[in-house]
Amino acid sequence: MDDIEIPQYFVCPISLQIMKDPVIVVTGITYDRESIEQWLSSGKNTTCPVTKQPLPNESDLTPNLTLRRLIQAWCITNASHGVDRIPTPKSFSDRTQVVKLIQDLGVPQLRFQSLKKLEAVASKNEKNRKSMVEAGVIKAMVSLITSCFKGALVDGLSEALNVFHLVWIPTEQTKKLVSDNHDLVESIIWVLQQKMDDQETVKTRALLVLKIITEVASGMLMERLKLDFFKKMVGVLRHRISQQATKVALHVLLEACLCGRNRAKIIEAGAVFELIEIELGAPEKRITELVMAILDHLCCSPDGRAQLLGHAGGIAIVSKRILRVSPAVDDRAVRILMSIAKFSGTNEVLHEMLRVGAVSKLCMVLQAESAANVKEKAREVLRLHNNVWSSSPCIQVYLLTRYNR
Repeated sequence: MDDIEIPQYFVCPISLQIMKDPVIVVTGITYDRESIEQWLSSGKNTTCPVTKQPLPNESDLTPNLTLRRLIQAWCITNASHGVDRIPTPKSFSDRTQVVKLIQDLGVPQLRFQSLKKLEAVASKNEKNRKSMVEAGVIKAMVSLITSCFKGALVDGLSEALNVFHLVWIPTEQTKKLVSDNHDLVESIIWVLQQKMDDQETVKTRALLVLKIITEVASGMLMERLKLDFFKKMVGVLRHRISQQATKVALHVLLEACLCGRNRAKIIEAGAVFELIEIELGAPEKRITELVMAILDHLCCSPDGRAQLLGHAGGIAIVSKRILRVSPAVDDRAVRILMSIAKFSGTNEVLHEMLRVGAVSKLCMVLQAESAANVKEKAREVLRLHNNVWSSSPCIQVYLLTRYNR
């Protein structure tokens, strides 16, 4: 096939592969259905890849039947050269088939097979997932997950969690199913406590569902979260189930921090220590951003600051991240140092900030190309205890040294 020249208009502008199911978007450009659906489903891409014109997420995709026939005819003609025929795509639009699979979930002998079929259908494309939501798959998965919890059953649980995550679309109807569903939260916590085969996969899937719940949860549900819930989240951070699980647990904790009453519970659960331990392992950028955002919230509390100061590497690791990760981390880290200097600035703490380089980093922020608000915060911290820090020879050296990015 390498010797065959593929007509340019047979190639998807996104995947650069022969289109299997060409569809036309509202801008008039043709793409392969799977490629453009993935483009739109990410939530970050809102324009046509070719024309850069606005492309709504709910944009209609019109099958380009003429082009599909031309591609299929070309493939047949060149079959002797190793070109595979492009089959006519099968549409999964039969709602009765989805309903039948949902009904089969109630039959123990058919449950696992039905879940696997639902997984396969949901994995195929966005159109299938929308059809499944309309048919009531989210409601069925919520019911199945909570019944597994109440009956202490693990068979099919991993698949049910995965189907929920795959097909989740935040509509008014689906939000109502989970936004105040305390039983569903309890079910997820129960999953995290279980010992089962392929624990990493199952628990990561459970956390992905929990992240969805907390993103749409009502204020009442968030306020009802108990200390045990946060201990389980901190346990996820401590045991490092997987990098994805760690990231998702951090997302959940950050959402919970927005409810002020939860901060004391998060601190009591020992989160500050584990967050610092994660940072000592030099994690990826996004994890550091989440860690610093949570620490910023927790350091608004005296107990949170006390825990950070109680860790030998607390101030040092926060300082080290400044000017090394991202502007978002710079902002959060400087805010953390401000909280410490302003409300917990004992003589011992101030000299610790000087010893581990926190004060020097604040001086670097003034020299670097940082955001104006971050520079102002750094300047304010330096002013707070200028009488303690101004005589240090370290400060004079760093004020004359521009930070090398």
